[in-house]
Parts: sequence; structure tokens; C-alpha cells
Amino acid sequence: GLIGLPLVGKTTFFNLLTHAGAETSGFYSGKVTANTGHIRIPDERLIYLTEIFHPKKTTYAQVELIDIPGLARGASEGKGAGNEFLASVRDCDLLAQIVRVFEDEDTPHSENSIDPLRDIEIINNELLFADLQLIETRLNRINSNGKKKNMEHPLEEATLLKCQAHLIEEQPLSTLLLDEEELEATRHITFLTNKPMLICANLDETQLAAGDYPQKAELEAYCAAKNLELITVSAKVEEEIEELPEDEKVVFLEDLNISESGLSRMAKALYRQLGLISFLTAGEDECRAWTIPAGMIAKKAAGKIHSDIERGFIRAETVAFDKLKEAGSMAVAREKGYFRLEGKEYIVADGDIINFRFNI
Repeated sequence: GLIGLPLVGKTTFFNLLTHAGAETSGFYSGKVTANTGHIRIPDERLIYLTEIFHPKKTTYAQVELIDIPGLARGASEGKGAGNEFLASVRDCDLLAQIVRVFEDEDTPHSENSIDPLRDIEIINNELLFADLQLIETRLNRINSNGKKKNMEHPLEEATLLKCQAHLIEEQPLSTLLLDEEELEATRHITFLTNKPMLICANLDETQLAAGDYPQKAELEAYCAAKNLELITVSAKVEEEIEELPEDEKVVFLEDLNISESGLSRMAKALYRQLGLISFLTAGEDECRAWTIPAGMIAKKAAGKIHSDIERGFIRAETVAFDKLKEAGSMAVAREKGYFRLEGKEYIVADGDIINFRFNI
């Protein structure tokens, strides 16, 4: 989910990533509905495999992206647009907070000045207040039946009180250590402040070229202290890049001393922060990236392709992408012994090229 204050560039990023063409003037029109689309995760490995196999189709990994209406102060009260905001945030596995650092006289900042740390705290406080209200509502329900507790789990009330105390100290639940039983006691509750988050600073072209922007050092220090990944992207520059022919895009980036577009870095960061990796399949029919959680075993990964492959799993014939690229072809990779036969408990690595052997 893309979140942030109004007029920070969320919908522009959403359109650039998804090519959805969503209306970008929602703040002025009073629009409160979230936009939903899918982003293709850039993968240079698939480009390489496509050049080798010339497949009929190349399929990239995708992630669903939600452009959540701009958040104003008081959203945690759950009224109007605040209701839509909170409901959309609850549906997300990861939050990408867009923070405005660009100056634009034609688009005034909703808080009347550029201050990225203040803006982040406004958003974070709304999420924190929403969690506090959720806990208060749940505690009231637990104790609404006299002496008998309406609890989903024996430790639910005690764990909620522990969470409440942490939030009152203005600390997100992502920094609260809970044991397995406590986690289980509150698993049925969707908190907002325990969702992973990354920060995306939206720069203008001059700031991007200079590598500097207001409160840069402070923002970097803040993100480092909070263990938040910080991405710097210029929506304005990315819009210009999108309009260029492919061969001119590289030259444009080189002129800005950038090796990779901000959108590409942002998409990869979203994928990584979700705890996802890709294994690859390659052939004349299709070269494809398959999305799995990091740490998944080979047999389960096979099921991502088809349940029959998981059910009849025998072996995973595997070669690491880097080894294939070093060899230059599948044939040479086999000659050099880079291929391995792995069993069902093998933990799939990012970039593994796999051919599953199975029998049903």
C-alpha cells in the first residue's frame, strides 16, 4: 500500500508503476476510493534468459499495489476518508510511505511547508492512534460480560494490555517483542503499526541531480535508527523517462549519474521488504519468475507451478542463475557440473533456475 499525506505524489507513483492511468487530483475532487493495480518486478535475469531461449512468452513476478487516499490529520477517528484509509491499510502486507521533499509553488504542501520528518510522524501517529482505539474496543468487548471474559485466547487480555502500554509510549508494535503464545493470542487482530514499512522520498529533478534535499541527513539518520529502508525517487524525472524511447532512457540516466531508474529500485525494494524471492523456469515456451516466500522448500515451491508437481515431486534439477551466466549456456553449465539434483527439503534460493522432476 502506498500511503502518505495528500499531494505528495502517491498516485503519480502508482500510475508509473502500474500504468493504470488513475486520476491524480483526488485530493481536490474529494475522492476517497483506493486505486488498485499490479506492478511488474524488474528482473535482469529474465531478460538474459529470454535472450538465450527466445521464448514465446516472458512472465515477470507481480505484486498488487494499492494507492491509498491521502491521509489528513484525524484519520484514526475513523470518519469519512479516514475510514477508507484505515480499511485499505489493514488489507496491506507492506506499507510504502511516500514523503514529499520537492518544492512546487503550483502544488502547495498540505501542511504548508516541506518537513519530511514531521510528515512521517503525522502518518505514524495516526496508525498508532488507530491501534490504540482498536485495543480499547477489544478490551471493552472482553470485559462486557461481567466476570466472564469474552476472550479468543487465554492470554489475549494480558497481551493487549502489554501492546497498549507500548503504544502509549509512542512506540509502534513492530518494536514490541512478543513470544509465540502472545503472538498467537492476538493473531486474529489486524494491527497497523506492526506492518513492515519503507520510506520513499519524492525529490524534484534538481535535488536528484545534486543528490541533496531538505533534511536529508536527518531523514537518513531517522530511518537508520528505526531500521527502515529509505528509497529516493523523483516522480517528475520518472515521468520524463517513461516518455523516452528505450535507447534514450539509458543515456538520460547516465546524464543524471544513475545506473538504475528509481521505479525499478522501488519495485525491487517492495518485493524484498515483503520477504519474497523468485525462482526461475526457462524454456522455449516461457521464461518465468515464480514468487515464493524466502525459506520455502523445493516441494512447496513446485506446488506454485501446479499441485500435481508438488504431489508427485521426485527431484529439483537446479542451477544458480549466476553459474548459468558464467557458463554462457545451459550446455556448458552441464559440462561444468553446475547443475544439482536437490530433494524435497531443499530451501530454494533467489535466482535458482529449476526444472522439477515429478511422477503421478
